[in-house]
Amino acid sequence: MEREILNSINNASKILIVTHVNPDGDTLGSASALKSYIGSKADILVQINDNFNFPYTYSFLPHINSAKNLSNIQNEYDLIIALDIASIDRIIDNARKIFDTANNTIAIDHHKTNKGFAKINYIKGGISSTGEVLFDLFKSLNIKITKEMAIGLFSAILTDTGCFKYESTTPHTFKIASELSECKINTSEIADLCYNNKPKNLILFQNTLITNAVFCLNDKIAYTLITKEIIEKFSAKDEYTEGICETLRSISGVEIAFVLKETQNGIKVSIRTKSIDATKITEKFKGGGHKRAAGCTVKGSINQALEQLLDEAKLLI
Repeated sequence: MEREILNSINNASKILIVTHVNPDGDTLGSASALKSYIGSKADILVQINDNFNFPYTYSFLPHINSAKNLSNIQNEYDLIIALDIASIDRIIDNARKIFDTANNTIAIDHHKTNKGFAKINYIKGGISSTGEVLFDLFKSLNIKITKEMAIGLFSAILTDTGCFKYESTTPHTFKIASELSECKINTSEIADLCYNNKPKNLILFQNTLITNAVFCLNDKIAYTLITKEIIEKFSAKDEYTEGICETLRSISGVEIAFVLKETQNGIKVSIRTKSIDATKITEKFKGGGHKRAAGCTVKGSINQALEQLLDEAKLLI
């Protein structure tokens, strides 16, 4: 399959690399690395419809600031590559139409729940990150990792392992990080840019959400609601929600943490757990993810979604 992917890339005249909605460091870092390898015949699509309002935190990644968005993307690609996208519903609006009508499609991912929605599916469920999957793909094809590619791959792995602390981090993950560091990248600077370079409004936004958090079932469940009013008050970008769910999970006694966010396409739900399989909740709503980190979209009001999620969560505690 690795050779089939390489042949598809070599034979395509115009390629679109698609990141998932509400993009994080893994999808963006992986897209940056793949674009660095493919070159000028590939474009990156960040699924944001906000006049190039790309995630501030990851603006240092090569090629991200010149990426397309949902407002200006055209149907001119014969190959679409979906990176870190667990299910087809994570490709939205006109991007979905482009994907569905493309001559060829490839999905490269690490989510165990990914059943495969592309013509070529390179799914390595349980691996730490799509960045790690992509690194192994490059190595299997004897593709030299350049410094520019290494910046994207290291950022992807660093962020999706939570700085190498999540259980999906393996000796192989550390070996990859070591090899990437030998590409003369500044790993300390990358970590600072990912974690210590936050706008003031982001901190104030997150502080409000943590302060408003609700605890139930003897503090075993914690959740916070992100309404359109709060988003508007802080001019919050999609990336501002990153890390909130992890903070709630880190509280002693909390077994399941939810963050529910109002969006145009429904209520976006992020779930983090300590020992419970989060996918047992998200699969009820056609979502996916990992055992300790999963997500889904629920239709209806934010309070209706909360009630349904709490009902499912209480069955697992």
